Amino acid sequence: MHQAYQNPVQRYNEVQSQTATPGEILLALYDGLFRFLNTAVRCLDENKKGLASQQLRKCHAIISELVIALDDAKAPEICANLRSVYNFCLDRLMFASIRSDRAAVEEVIRVLSPLRDAWIQAVPMAQAEKAAAGR
Repeated sequence: MHQAYQNPVQRYNEVQSQTATPGEILLALYDGLFRFLNTAVRCLDENKKGLASQQLRKCHAIISELVIALDDAKAPEICANLRSVYNFCLDRLMFASIRSDRAAVEEVIRVLSPLRDAWIQAVPMAQAEKAAAGR
């Protein structure tokens, strides 16, 4: 389809994804992850197991991407720690999906919330430092 005929929101999202920094992509992944986690909790509360399972699969995919993106060459110790946390979360999501276990999803939220908060602070600071260094 010609670009002029694309849905404007779709086109905006394409441009945004092509021009976003790695930090912005990381924050977007975490935003989506938490949106899906919270939706899964709501679905489990409403006994909508199929929908909860769909949300948990999305969470699993995002965390898997976070694992793949770890760069051991740059920070091996941090990557090893993050990989452990992410693998724990993947296990809990699998358990939550199999058992329709709300507590397991909440555990993932509890474990990843401090990381998300840290990234929310660190990404803009790193971008500001990079911009300042480029002057």
